[in-house]
Amino acid sequence: MRAPEPLRCWRVVARPDALDALDGLEASGAALRLAPDDVLVITGGGPEPLVGDPDAIVVTETGFVGWQLDEAATTTLVRHHVEWDPPTVRPTLAQGLVAGVPAKLWLRNDGSALLVCAAAYAAELQERLA
Repeated sequence: MRAPEPLRCWRVVARPDALDALDGLEASGAALRLAPDDVLVITGGGPEPLVGDPDAIVVTETGFVGWQLDEAATTTLVRHHVEWDPPTVRPTLAQGLVAGVPAKLWLRNDGSALLVCAAAYAAELQERLA
């Protein structure tokens, strides 16, 4: 498996209703809802998301890397390195252990995926997937 790419992201922590109101984030990348009040917005360097919560925390997030996977690579990854059933509704975010390493899978409608993990775990995940 090739080396991961650093992801250029925004981390947004805000009231769930304010995050629900964020529109158009997927057009510039992906908005991964990590928790009801926490979104990782992968923009590739796009502008800071505007959040309708005066107490929102919006910061640049540099701690994640990712691998773009086509449909075949996604199927192989899930079949051989994931011990949980991935969601069938897409697009969606699935989180859990991938090859024993904490990771996230942004599963797209076309069968492809973005495999995301903390940069600190990237080398270990890459080695386990080789």
